[in-house]
Amino acid sequence: MGRPTLFLTVGLPCTGKTTAARRIETAHDALRLTKDEWVKALYGPGNPPLAGAVIEGRLIQIGLRALELGTNVVLDFGLWSRDERSALRRAAADLGARVELHYFTLTPSEQRRRRDRRQADAPHTTWPMSDGELVGWAAGLDVPTPGELDGSEPLDAPPAGFPTWHAWREHRWPPSAH
Repeated sequence: MGRPTLFLTVGLPCTGKTTAARRIETAHDALRLTKDEWVKALYGPGNPPLAGAVIEGRLIQIGLRALELGTNVVLDFGLWSRDERSALRRAAADLGARVELHYFTLTPSEQRRRRDRRQADAPHTTWPMSDGELVGWAAGLDVPTPGELDGSEPLDAPPAGFPTWHAWREHRWPPSAH
């Protein structure tokens, strides 16, 4: 059995991450962990920000355990910040797992078209997103570098105030909503 792989989907809403995560799940016998499915199941139409971070953290714990057991994992979260991706790359490396980043991007007009289609066809799978939110989120995305995508770029040091990526991960993805 080869080393397990952690697949990370990176991109804004409505760019194809979940569709690709489903393909990766099937093609690589991977455990697919999609945050939005859990938030929808637990909160319905609500989308509380702290709950999303806690759910991501719990899914990451499950994913890291699955990697330890030799199972491929695909995290379907968006992972907009380089720090998030670096923390997960470090965690996977610590377990001896490989990492593949898959970055998804679309023109703003195609993203809005997909958003509108999703809202019309499957509103139970999504939340309303305004054009302004899409623009704001795009401005906040740390686009992966070519070296980050192909794995050739070394990991950054953890952000100031955090001695390790594990400590940063615990801060970014708290264990509870309290």
